Amino acid sequence: MAVKNVLRKVVGWIAPAPSKSEDGRDQWPSRAAFLLASMGGCAGMGNLLRYPSQVYNNHGLQWYIPYLMCVFLIAIPVLVLEIAIGQAYRGGSVVAFNSMNRRLKGVGLSLLYVGFVVGPYFVVILSWIMNYFRNSFISPLPWTGRGEEFYNQDVVANIEPIPGSLTEDGSRVLSYTKYPGVALVGETVGWTAFTWFLVWLCIFRGVGLTGRVVYFTMGLPIVMTFVLIGRAVSLENAGAGIKLYFAQWNGEKLANGQIWQTACGQVFFSTGVGFGYFTSYASYNTKHSNAVMDSILIVTSNVLFENIAAFAVFGVVGFLRLFPEDGTRLGSFTVGFLTLPLAITEMPGANFWAFALFFTLMVLGYSSAFAMLDAVVTLVMDTGIKWPRAVVVTVLTVISFLLSLPYCTQFGYYLLDGIDRWINDVALVFVVFSECVSSTTVYRWKDVVGQVGRPAFIVYNAGYFGGMVLGVVLAHTVSPLLVLESALDFCRRTRYFHRHRQDPDAETPNLFKRNVYLRRIYYTAFYSPLLRYIAGPILAIVFGFSYPAFYKLRYDPLHILGFAVGHIALIIVAFGFIVPAGTMFLSPSSWRRQDPIRSRSLVRVRGFFQQQRRGWDGKWR
Repeated sequence: MAVKNVLRKVVGWIAPAPSKSEDGRDQWPSRAAFLLASMGGCAGMGNLLRYPSQVYNNHGLQWYIPYLMCVFLIAIPVLVLEIAIGQAYRGGSVVAFNSMNRRLKGVGLSLLYVGFVVGPYFVVILSWIMNYFRNSFISPLPWTGRGEEFYNQDVVANIEPIPGSLTEDGSRVLSYTKYPGVALVGETVGWTAFTWFLVWLCIFRGVGLTGRVVYFTMGLPIVMTFVLIGRAVSLENAGAGIKLYFAQWNGEKLANGQIWQTACGQVFFSTGVGFGYFTSYASYNTKHSNAVMDSILIVTSNVLFENIAAFAVFGVVGFLRLFPEDGTRLGSFTVGFLTLPLAITEMPGANFWAFALFFTLMVLGYSSAFAMLDAVVTLVMDTGIKWPRAVVVTVLTVISFLLSLPYCTQFGYYLLDGIDRWINDVALVFVVFSECVSSTTVYRWKDVVGQVGRPAFIVYNAGYFGGMVLGVVLAHTVSPLLVLESALDFCRRTRYFHRHRQDPDAETPNLFKRNVYLRRIYYTAFYSPLLRYIAGPILAIVFGFSYPAFYKLRYDPLHILGFAVGHIALIIVAFGFIVPAGTMFLSPSSWRRQDPIRSRSLVRVRGFFQQQRRGWDGKWR
């Protein structure tokens, strides 16, 4: 009995039950725990691998112009939205968006869909890193002098496909790519199972345990990254690589649309918006946490980390004398599994540096992996299910492991490439676009209609959405002049309805008080300008690039599959908007019946907003 009590105390100390907030919801042990968990969701392998490769391929200081614009114009505003709705509505992304408007339930569900699809193949990449980590204890390192062979044959172990082809003019498919290898790769399966077990271990108990785990998953990689930086910048000729990073200017690259698309994609994917876990994490915050300050801290810490960590790669680039002028390009996998490991073999104490590199990548990846699964766990728990959290986590972990198995096959690398590309280029871009436009169009739309009238609201938004759709389509098919003409036509129609709609009677900011026309403009156009007119159109443009790219790869069955998987997110958003009653089991009503304390809290929040919208005379403002 005494031993049992001691074990119970030890488990309680290692994995404590989460504390409760006033409304009965689990709560983070501290604000620092929330920030570290959110930063861990941001900071991952992409910071140490993907970011340096993107900067390298667009080398020069000019990279920071589109990069920083995307940070401040897209990442921070969208993150403020995701954190704020999680805190306000005390639920994950589905509950939060449903509470904003019942037709936005699909938007919240699509965010979780993206994370649930990415998680299984993300863990397989971690299993490849674990393979390297195991081999880092062998001297000499097994990839010495055979880096590409070791990666392709010993780690990934995929059989080369038989490539397909298009006709010379690209109008039709001559033959489809064939993949002769279908067997499972044993070691990859084993490491994948082990990795999912560690993910389960980090989240099965709730935020009480996760709040302690993140101190390790964030603190240790930062220390190890600085150790790697110190070694990299001390290598012979490291200064040449650092000069490539910070001391060159190639202004002509800004005229190329690729650098803008690449910078937007990097910021978008490295910050982690669009995966749903920020809203889930924020729902465990105290009600009055500063969402704006938290968002700024999370994004800026991610920017600082990836820009400082890049010194470790660029020191190695100078050491290996890999320069873009020679036609060399780097990919994320190239940096992590070829460039850095080969450089390590030429360093004194190679085994220690191999251990440090792959241990850092491994721990960085875990925080992102369990963040994506935890968002889905939050959704299931918010439905009011009677199962204990540990059971829910176990079931979802097993399902995720089974979904990982196709990536552990002898065609798994190519499947990963096909799914990853179109989940990022199609699904992820579209769901964040949906966040931006739905939160500024559908949320409290009746207030706007009450001020300007339904016809003006409909036509203005038809012009807003139609302009983006038509502009992107025409940009890919006809001349820019027609795009401009179509945009002007929408503006003329919108202006007509500005003149013929009812006058607002509510207060507006001082800038719009000068006349009735400006007050009309405010309510239909500038209710939330940054998300609506900056982030939304930018994402629409980026989304438009995916279709011409797919047209060139339509001979590959795995890219066709990835393209279809990416479009499921669009179907989820559309279905939730058109048939909001089709997913009633995900509505807040289900957990309001289970938790009356939380229900009363939500009623008070809604009552507060209603009071803000009423004047002292009780009329709507």
